[in-house]
Amino acid sequence: MKELNPGPVIIRKRRQLGITQDELAFRMGVSKAAVSKWETGVSLR
Repeated sequence: MKELNPGPVIIRKRRQLGITQDELAFRMGVSKAAVSKWETGVSLR
């Protein structure tokens, strides 16, 4: 079974938009820590 790792996709798309983790977190209504964890693969929720 292939493991899902959306981190690189999130990083690439965020950089294409030219926004920081803080800005993405604000737009999504989550904490910056959550975005960081998604990008590093620590947490996928």
